[in-house]
Amino acid sequence: QVQLVESGGGLVQPGGSLRLSCVASGGIFSIAAMRWYRQAPGKQREWVATIPIRGTTKAADSVKDRFTFSRDNAKNTMYLQMNSLKPEDTAVYYCNTDYRGQSYWGQGTQVTVSS
Repeated sequence: QVQLVESGGGLVQPGGSLRLSCVASGGIFSIAAMRWYRQAPGKQREWVATIPIRGTTKAADSVKDRFTFSRDNAKNTMYLQMNSLKPEDTAVYYCNTDYRGQSYWGQGTQVTVSS
């Protein structure tokens, strides 16, 4: 059974940094592209980045100069390093993957950027 679990969220001041993690179980991590999404209060969920098994990560223009994405296939974990955080980055951050026609989501982790 595929499960995704995010962690690392919290409260941070503008300009600060956080690192999120997403651990995937179910044996799919090394064979599936992984994605980050986020959902701000009162807004639709938006795509943040896609991290392929190999190759170039694609990220939204709003974050690509401030966020860094990586994955460790040996640990079944992907990471989101967020720097220069802004209040508009406040959201619940989710990891996601698709496998055999089904989409899987974690429970999300809250990131709040506020002074």
